Amino acid sequence: MGTCTGRDGGACGGRDSRQTGCRPLHIACDVHTHTLFSRHAYSTIEENVRAAAGRHIELLGSTDHFSSMLHREATGERASGYDLRDNQYFLNYAVWPRTWHGVRLLHGCEADIVDLDGRLFGYDAPVAYEINGASLGCATTLKERVFRDCDYVIASVHNAEFAHGASLARTTAMYVHALEDPKVLILGHTGRSAVPFDMDEVLAVAKDLGKLIEINEATLVSHQEASGACRRIAERCAELGVMVSTGTDAHISCDIGRLDRVRSLLGEIGFPQRLVATRDAETFMGVLSRARGTLRA
Repeated sequence: MGTCTGRDGGACGGRDSRQTGCRPLHIACDVHTHTLFSRHAYSTIEENVRAAAGRHIELLGSTDHFSSMLHREATGERASGYDLRDNQYFLNYAVWPRTWHGVRLLHGCEADIVDLDGRLFGYDAPVAYEINGASLGCATTLKERVFRDCDYVIASVHNAEFAHGASLARTTAMYVHALEDPKVLILGHTGRSAVPFDMDEVLAVAKDLGKLIEINEATLVSHQEASGACRRIAERCAELGVMVSTGTDAHISCDIGRLDRVRSLLGEIGFPQRLVATRDAETFMGVLSRARGTLRA
């Protein structure tokens, strides 16, 4: 049984593959990125798309935060919990071109895992009104309304306090339940979440559901204490035949498509090209299409 703690360090992902003699893998998709609607990010969607085109990225996934870190809980007659109006940038994706400046463009979100049951932000926030004040006419939640128009969702832990002291079985079940959400395609930056889990069990579920484990550039650049965990996750994915996604987690356009540390890490361990879902747009779209209809019995 492999256990990932996401805490201890190790030298991985930091060496240039040209120096180590490793052959970099082909990666042509960046599927974890943020625009200024994540509030602590700084670029527009078009700035990100142009940056992707400049780095020969075939497919860009825009995944702004869907999280309590963006807005305080609303109060008042029209709101119970969080207000749909504060999340309306997720609701008008229909105006986005599917190909822009030669880049295939997908829209999604990065949703916080908020409890040990693996539930995602907004699951318990009722929504009764559209953004113009019109009644929805049926009961729904903020999560359901936002997810409806997303191509895919990344499920990530950003605040692990709820998991402190929890058993390995419970934290493992948390990730399993998150993967079982029909819209979730990717588990985000598990190497830096500071939540221990049974790696083999979670990876087996991801493989069974046709879903992806992320290797995250920002983690390797800015959270070097998590590099050892990231390396072990990547190695075990290779051993078990589990597909991975790659994302810069860029919060500014100049970082879009910069996946040097990810390429170096995967090259160092001899990661199979066939298990990189983001090697080209066609492969990623195929993985997404198959996973959309996948529900665990």
